[in-house]
Amino acid sequence: MKYSGIGGQAVMEGVMMRNQDKYAVAVRKENGEIAVEKRDCKAINNADKLKNIPFLRGIISFIDSLYLGVTSLMISASFFEDEEPLDNDDKSSKKENAMLGMVVVVSLLFAIGIFMVLPYYLSQLLSLFTESAIVISIAEGILRIAIFFGYLLLISNMKDIQRVFMYHGAEHKCINCIESGLELNVENVKKSSRQHKRCGTNFLFIVIIISVIFFIFLRSDSHILRLVYRLILIPVVAGVSYEILRFGGMHDGLFVKIITKPGLLLQNLTTREPDDKMIEVGMASVEAVFDWKEFLTQSEKSPTSKR
Repeated sequence: MKYSGIGGQAVMEGVMMRNQDKYAVAVRKENGEIAVEKRDCKAINNADKLKNIPFLRGIISFIDSLYLGVTSLMISASFFEDEEPLDNDDKSSKKENAMLGMVVVVSLLFAIGIFMVLPYYLSQLLSLFTESAIVISIAEGILRIAIFFGYLLLISNMKDIQRVFMYHGAEHKCINCIESGLELNVENVKKSSRQHKRCGTNFLFIVIIISVIFFIFLRSDSHILRLVYRLILIPVVAGVSYEILRFGGMHDGLFVKIITKPGLLLQNLTTREPDDKMIEVGMASVEAVFDWKEFLTQSEKSPTSKR
């Protein structure tokens, strides 16, 4: 499978695809029309120097992806609210950026509270039964994984979220179609896998596993300090997790299969098989930012191309 470098996410009744410094949001409107909004990436990940620094680039990429994800959701929502995409002039951009920044901060705080702080305090209840710090740390890790799985199971039963997961499947299938060397059309996309190694689901799962490993070795008699250590290490965990995901997305082999398999299995929860209309939306978002015909031509010329 050839590495294309494109990536995306599902949005409200649509798909966002990103390629280098461009991204596009394609949405199926209520009248059946596919609307596409293409924009330049203005997030912090465009700093070339930061992109090339291992571990630091993972932290930057995570914040960048979260910011871009919220932006894409707002763009997709605007097609249904006003029947016009969000304005992109300077005045509107300033207000939009301020709102997006606030949403990103609140989202980060919510995620930290639910997946980091809550498991820590719940695990401390075990101190009533054991003094083993290792046992308590392992219990914290198990609780963190359980909360993550429980969260996914809960939202996967919501009707609106199920449609988002179908578009998530369309996104993956479009990318896999191209990277498998197939022409981008509905029939080829339908045959492609809805699992992808570079998915954000994989990243989140790796973050949780790496955090379990890191936090087992944290030692302090102070509950406050142990919690502070965990919060301080979040960027480090994100950086390490990104490097693992990046390596897995660009390589094959037994080790890569082992580290990516759990995340791929987890995508059975976060993706669903899309219908043909959803696939068409995914294709539209790809074609807005990526010359897949040129990519296939170059892949055919490459001696290392794998089909």
